[in-house]
Amino acid sequence: MDAIETLMTEHRLIERAIGALAGFADEVRRKDGDDKEELARFVTFLREFADTHHHGKEEDILFAAMVEAGFPRHGGPVAVMLMEHEAGRAHIRALAELAAQQAPWSPDDRQRLADAAHGYGNLLRAHIHKEDAVLYPMAEQRLPQESLERVSAECAAHDAAGADSGRQDELHALAQALLARHAPLDRDESSARPPPRSLQGCC
Repeated sequence: MDAIETLMTEHRLIERAIGALAGFADEVRRKDGDDKEELARFVTFLREFADTHHHGKEEDILFAAMVEAGFPRHGGPVAVMLMEHEAGRAHIRALAELAAQQAPWSPDDRQRLADAAHGYGNLLRAHIHKEDAVLYPMAEQRLPQESLERVSAECAAHDAAGADSGRQDELHALAQALLARHAPLDRDESSARPPPRSLQGCC
């Protein structure tokens, strides 16, 4: 499996996790809940897997190779992806603040949770579609073969380091536990399949 295929596979897990996060937030608001520990588990997965692991590979390896090949860093599709990564981090910070709050959640806090959860989910779904349908195919078409091979080798080394430490297995287990508790029962299974790798759409 090359780097692009691996990144797309990770997208499917992230999509399911943000669906579970939205389900959790809706349940908290509906039942006047106050489960900070469960929210902290979501924050751990999103920070360590979706951001540090997945977005880290994109930013430090794939996007760096694209910039090296002539894609502008401060304009065009790479700049849009970087901006959206930062927007996602702002949503995660809002969730982390709620998870760390000492006082019980108020109705306003529960609304903030729902806003951050759904805001993050909406952002990431659109972001993932742009990457799968536009940015990744663009990279495959325009990067020299040796650059693509280097990207795959560096991503594989990054993944191997996470596997050796055992942390990636722990994060996958955490995701599965969160999905088992909170994933929507009527989730459209088509979202588990990657979209066609075409150049339709725009960044």
